Amino acid sequence: MAPGRPAKRRRVTPPIDSNAVSETIKSTDLFDRAADWDLEQIYEQRSRSRKQESTRLPIKTLEGRIQHVEDTVVSEDEESFLGSGSAASDGIETPPTDGVDETPAIPLREQIVAAKEELARIAVLLNEDPEEHAGSFKKLANIAESASNPTIQKLALATQAAVYKDIIPGYRIRAYTDEDVGTKVSKEVRRTRQYEQALVSGYRGYVKQLGSLAKLKRSGGDSASLKSVAINCACTLLTSVPHFNFRTELLNILVHQLSSREVSPDFTKCVDTIETFFAADEDGAPSLEAVTLLAKMMKAKDYKVEESVLNTFLHLRLLTELSVKGSTSKTDKPDDRLGYPGKKAKRKWEHRSKKEKKVARERKVVERDFKEAEAIVSYEDREKLQSETLKMVFVTYFRILKIRSPHLTGAVLEGLAQYAHLINQDFFGDLLEALKDIINQADFTNDPDQDESAAEEDENSARNMTRETLLSTQTAFTLLSGQDVSKYASGLHLDLSFFTSYIYRALYPLSLDSGIELGPKSVHLPDPHSSNSTTPSAQNKINIATPTLILIRVLTSILLSTSSPPPTLTAASFFKRLLTASLQLPEKSTYAILNLMTKVADKHGRKIESLWYSDERKGDGIFHGESESIEGTNVLAVGSGVWECELLRHHYCPQVREDVKALDKIIANFKR
Repeated sequence: MAPGRPAKRRRVTPPIDSNAVSETIKSTDLFDRAADWDLEQIYEQRSRSRKQESTRLPIKTLEGRIQHVEDTVVSEDEESFLGSGSAASDGIETPPTDGVDETPAIPLREQIVAAKEELARIAVLLNEDPEEHAGSFKKLANIAESASNPTIQKLALATQAAVYKDIIPGYRIRAYTDEDVGTKVSKEVRRTRQYEQALVSGYRGYVKQLGSLAKLKRSGGDSASLKSVAINCACTLLTSVPHFNFRTELLNILVHQLSSREVSPDFTKCVDTIETFFAADEDGAPSLEAVTLLAKMMKAKDYKVEESVLNTFLHLRLLTELSVKGSTSKTDKPDDRLGYPGKKAKRKWEHRSKKEKKVARERKVVERDFKEAEAIVSYEDREKLQSETLKMVFVTYFRILKIRSPHLTGAVLEGLAQYAHLINQDFFGDLLEALKDIINQADFTNDPDQDESAAEEDENSARNMTRETLLSTQTAFTLLSGQDVSKYASGLHLDLSFFTSYIYRALYPLSLDSGIELGPKSVHLPDPHSSNSTTPSAQNKINIATPTLILIRVLTSILLSTSSPPPTLTAASFFKRLLTASLQLPEKSTYAILNLMTKVADKHGRKIESLWYSDERKGDGIFHGESESIEGTNVLAVGSGVWECELLRHHYCPQVREDVKALDKIIANFKR
């Protein structure tokens, strides 16, 4: 072997392993050795959890991001734990695996902050461009319905109320018919229709949710707070957008709360809202709808409602709208510009061509369409609606008087005293008889010889009989004011002497009443020595005038009436008794009575001057100042001088002293 030459290497064939398979093997040998393979062991050693491809569609979160949701693959171990594996079938309970990571709960404060931010973001989008984000109405509704926390739900309700209050248009959206939907319209009109339908649909669901929450029973806690928020939202929408759809549903929410006899803050809120709703109504239809619902509710409750509910009728715009007298000789035509009857200036005749006449006719058609679009209510339509409203009010008043409801009689008399000049003459006779019954009942109550059981029953009812009798008398005299009834009083058999006699005999007791200058809503402290002391709110029946003011109105109707002036005996008797009563009255009441007496002396000085000069008295007999009748007083007899004026000249009030001096000057001028 030559030096430096490498040795030749031989290829050594490895021994044939029975368990090994050569990479280059014949197909016949491959199938022959397949029986020796351990395929089950290889399959057993594979991983059992396989990740499958997700087949779920992506979703869009509230923040506007696209998020892919993965399917949850349940492994065999998990299936066994859930009870579907062999362990469950064998009855072996496998304990849960320790150390499983759970999603941490979000703190309540962070949830509220996140909800505020989301609600604010949606509200801003709706305020900026509501037509572009019409789908946000549904998002707000979903947040309010799906919120598990009451605080978030209240925030969602308040946000919806604010949004609807701002974006609701100034017109009512009507429902589209099949013909409207099938008509070809432009893209802008279609977009507006879709937005209006989304607005109406969202608003309908919101009002329905408010109604369901307002009917929750007060069990305290979250339900009470949710109920209060729902009622406040309904009140806000009713006063802000009374012209829009679903006004009846909002009124039903308030009327349902007013049917309760429990005076709560929600009840007071509803009363204030109804009063504001009546005072701001310029159409007449909303007030008629509200009065109809209230009348039905009170009738269903057998008129067992709070007095403040009935006092809401005093805020109707009937006194100002229906106070215009109609002419008996001609028909008033409405002025299109002013909305009430008035004369138009006559236009001079001008020659116009056919083309100009055609243009004028077309302009009139366009103006009429604009008026219909703007929902302008004419004077006749408004008067008709308010007449129907007045009819419902009087029906309610008369039914309460008929059943003699003790806690509502004062409120009914207050309302009749204000609306008496609008009552139909056909009801005068029945109404006067009902007022006489109230006064007779008061006289029977004040009678010391009455049955003790009847007295105790009246005391327990906590009625202010003095105020009711004054209001009854005021109503009787107001029936003849503002109308031409006095001309036909004899034909209607209207005799008011009964009410005049009552006021005459009630002057002395009224002058000794300590609460004659206190209104019904003034603070009345209970008598500590009384066994049946009532709360101050039980005595507060009406919230309009004091007894002194009502008495002045009645005396003005008796002594200063232009249609039926009082006789000499009546004027002198009232003048003498008012002078005597003014000595016991408080300062302001004395000043008011003397002011009235000055007007009486200026108008009927010839009838009362004999009280100052005894040589002109023509009466016989003796003066009886304690008599309860005008004729029995014998005021023109001896001893009926005006000695009270001498005492009033030394009154501590300077205004009273000046009024007495002015009264003497007026009588002295008549003597000259």
